[in-house]
Amino acid sequence: MSRHQTVKRHTPRSLAALDAPIVSLTAYTAPMARLLDAHCDLLLVGDSLGMVVYGMDSTLAVTPEIMIAHGQAVVRGSQQACVAVDMPFGSYQESPQQAFRVAAQIMAQTGAGCVKLEGGQEMAETIQFLVQRGIPVVGHIGLKPQAVHAHGGFRTVGRGDEAEQILADARAVQDAGAWAVVIESTMEPLSRKISEILHIPTIGIGASPACGGQVLVTEDMLGLFPDFTPRFVRKFADLGKEVEQAAAAYAQAVRNRSFPGPAECVGMPEKK
Repeated sequence: MSRHQTVKRHTPRSLAALDAPIVSLTAYTAPMARLLDAHCDLLLVGDSLGMVVYGMDSTLAVTPEIMIAHGQAVVRGSQQACVAVDMPFGSYQESPQQAFRVAAQIMAQTGAGCVKLEGGQEMAETIQFLVQRGIPVVGHIGLKPQAVHAHGGFRTVGRGDEAEQILADARAVQDAGAWAVVIESTMEPLSRKISEILHIPTIGIGASPACGGQVLVTEDMLGLFPDFTPRFVRKFADLGKEVEQAAAAYAQAVRNRSFPGPAECVGMPEKK
């Protein structure tokens, strides 16, 4: 009788207790989730997929149905990483009750371990409402892509008077019960200070090496999203060029009729 080894999936509780930094990347599909799963503690199904996958100008047009479909794919494709799914713009800001309905739908239909939502003090009541009803929440402060128009574009935040506001947001998110908080595109000294003050993990993206973990958009990290690369991204590969070269080689092989060859065909008679 064979025994199947069961891989224990990370949970928000186990991630919060890690001694090492939390390793996180975005994932939108089952194949990518399979490739990342062994190396990541947390896979984020980010609403960034609106721009990366669908070619949108921002994340604002992403719907809960889109997030659920991609969340299902990432959960199916992973075994050990905790999966977090973004709550898209307009799906939680109206009221805590609206947020609960959408978050419950996401959790029930995807099997994700938690949801993520943007906002600080203004979202504290909603975060608390969700947590009290059994939905683990990752907060998101600093630059908030869903508020890109209010921010005046994608930019680094945390200078001057903004610093006190973001610090207050961090405390509010923690006090409301979020198990972790993403700090995006925020001045390094402020991100460091927040990470030192909070007792929940901070996950940085364009923030500070002092954060309790880091997250990047996978396509940025792999060089697969050429439209725009934020300054805080380090390219660990340049697969975009490799894809272009492979496509060019394939096109040439098709046009000169060297593909498909005998090895790629069934029952092809040998040339005499």
